[in-house]
Amino acid sequence: MKIEIRGAQNLSFREKQVVTLKETGKPAAEIARLLKMSVSSVATLYGRARAKGYETVIVIPGEALGLYDAEVDEDAEEQ
Repeated sequence: MKIEIRGAQNLSFREKQVVTLKETGKPAAEIARLLKMSVSSVATLYGRARAKGYETVIVIPGEALGLYDAEVDEDAEEQ
């Protein structure tokens, strides 16, 4: 799995950290513990990041979802 934050150039380093953790499902308390900051600081940074505008895209290869079979792909190439 790969996470892409579009508009990340507009975010500070700390905002990027908070957004990445938040968008992967971490609760604010865990983010605060990991980044050694208060829960209110996490909320502030996340709010600032949202105000600046960003888009999170998660790229998951089809193979990881079981959507493509290696044999099917080989057969398609032969035809």
